[in-house]
Amino acid sequence: MFKPMDESAQVIKQLTENGYSLPKKVGVIYSEVKREYFPTEALYITEKDAFEEAKIISEYISKLGIESNIYPGDDTLVAKLQKDRPDMVFNLVDSVKGVDSLSSAIPGILEMLEIPYTGGDILGLALCFNKFLTKELFLSAGVPVPHFQLFNNPNDVLDPSLRYPLISKLNEIHGAVEITQDAVSENEKHLRERLKFLMNTYKQSVIVEEFIVGKEITAYVLEGQNRKTYLAEKIFNKPGEKYVFATFDNQWVDSEENRMSYKYEKTEDNQLKEYVRKAFDIAKMRDYAKFDIRVDISGRYYFIDSNCNPAFGPKELGTALGYIVEDIYGISFPEILKRLIINTMKGHVVDYTS
Repeated sequence: MFKPMDESAQVIKQLTENGYSLPKKVGVIYSEVKREYFPTEALYITEKDAFEEAKIISEYISKLGIESNIYPGDDTLVAKLQKDRPDMVFNLVDSVKGVDSLSSAIPGILEMLEIPYTGGDILGLALCFNKFLTKELFLSAGVPVPHFQLFNNPNDVLDPSLRYPLISKLNEIHGAVEITQDAVSENEKHLRERLKFLMNTYKQSVIVEEFIVGKEITAYVLEGQNRKTYLAEKIFNKPGEKYVFATFDNQWVDSEENRMSYKYEKTEDNQLKEYVRKAFDIAKMRDYAKFDIRVDISGRYYFIDSNCNPAFGPKELGTALGYIVEDIYGISFPEILKRLIINTMKGHVVDYTS
């Protein structure tokens, strides 16, 4: 009886037929996570499963017939990489000792060791963890964003051109941390209280931007032999809520209510894809990225969030990559791995004699 090949075997066959050879050894680097590194439970929750997620991704890589090892992004990393000498690595590090912006140190280490890696380089990651600079870059490239202001002090003078409602976001932290219904302010008194709380808790600047009422689209970019953009609209199920958006709890707290709060539906928009291409390039992103865009009642776009090296993994890990690229567009996770391996190894020769 004919037995169909599994997805991993099909991927290997496609690579061979197209003249590509898989790397011999691949590493997966993940965030070293300890509760004491993080100022709040919310921030810790976004990374607490980093080790288990890295193991699952490593298992998928192993099914491609590649030796796969996982490494914590800590002070042992250099010695372990020098010892094992992987041909390339998947860089999944979102923070170093609980600090998101320090994750840009990982590409620096890999560059010095001359090990190819997935995702953003030093500059790309550094830009990602400064939302203010990213928004300024988008404006310079003609990529639309809401009107915004950076606050370095809770008492900074408020730009009078900003219109309520306003939403406050941590400038250097992603993962929807502190994105709650209380993040939206309808008056200056509430806004000042929110700024004080965020700055006192997280010791960083805060972006305040106009809240855009309308639909929300998530764009996922995936490179390989060519670059593809995948769009999906968030369909919300939040009756009775005045301001409708995906909160931290919706994305991170497992409950029936949160699982039902929104779903993704496929959409197409060539003009939006062109904006996404510009945003990807101007923010120095590589391999894959995710953008959240609001579309108001007049059809105007507003890029409200961008993620270099967004949460990576199959649908079973609850990633946007899984829900959108795998589930809606029908591209298997082994195929996604193949694309990133090809894109990362372009121009690199693997020594199979060692």
